[in-house]
Amino acid sequence: MIMESPLLDSRSGQHAPVVSAILVNYNAGQELRRALQSIADEMADQPWEAVVVDNASSDGSADIALEFEPRVQIIRNEVNKGFACGVNQGVAATSAHHVLIMNPDCRLMAGAIAALYADLEEHPRCAIAGPKILNPDGSVQGSARGDPDMLTGVFGRTPVLGRVLRRLPLARRNVVSDHVVRSGDAGADVDWVSGACLFARREPLTEVGGFDERYFLYWEDADLCRRLRHAGYSVRYVTGAGAIHRVGQSSRTARARAIRAFHESAYLYYATHVAHGRFHPKRALAWVLLAARRRWLLRKAALLGDS
Repeated sequence: MIMESPLLDSRSGQHAPVVSAILVNYNAGQELRRALQSIADEMADQPWEAVVVDNASSDGSADIALEFEPRVQIIRNEVNKGFACGVNQGVAATSAHHVLIMNPDCRLMAGAIAALYADLEEHPRCAIAGPKILNPDGSVQGSARGDPDMLTGVFGRTPVLGRVLRRLPLARRNVVSDHVVRSGDAGADVDWVSGACLFARREPLTEVGGFDERYFLYWEDADLCRRLRHAGYSVRYVTGAGAIHRVGQSSRTARARAIRAFHESAYLYYATHVAHGRFHPKRALAWVLLAARRRWLLRKAALLGDS
């Protein structure tokens, strides 16, 4: 149970939604159904709404949202507008004070929304709370992070060089361990949490202008959390809430585009928040390193036959 008494919407005579869920879909296939069902299961006793923003999927997956009407509506984009733009569209089309932003290849574990909601209520200056995100095999994905720097962009958010380098401190330096949560606490303040699944207050999102739509894919979550913290809000990692994320379901269908977007967004983040000024000398170094990594990954994708 999240709220004892949901508010009554005077316009419709029905209870106003307690939570608005936004899922940006691009060829997520059956994963979208599992994601929506996990939200429906979590909100079974509460009024809720959801918007699936479909970025010109070609697999028919957007129509899965029709199975969850009238709770779930669809916004169909004629072109792929990216994740940040899609989330902003969904936020604008919904009304609840609390917003769940979730990838379609993610599903909530039992009690996740209640735990996230409770943590936000306990911390009035918290704008975003993120759950512990697990891989399908049960291992921890490392969804709470320290502020990215140039090395994060080179090694990757989930190190692509990682099977060889993931044990190095440089590759792990930005990942926050569960040990930051003190005994008896539900969570801890962190720099940022993954946009694969996060729970937010609408007012702070609106105050900072939502996601920066210059980010097509990747790093928009780190950017948003950083701007919220600069505005005086906090970001929380709530280990008592869980979600399971099958990484990269959508990006698998357009691997080369995802690789390019990752590196373009990494540079944008670095230029915006780390190397201030157009002629900052570290910008050139970041560009060279990221360009070299991008070329290596694109060549690897081409050899594997990924489009």
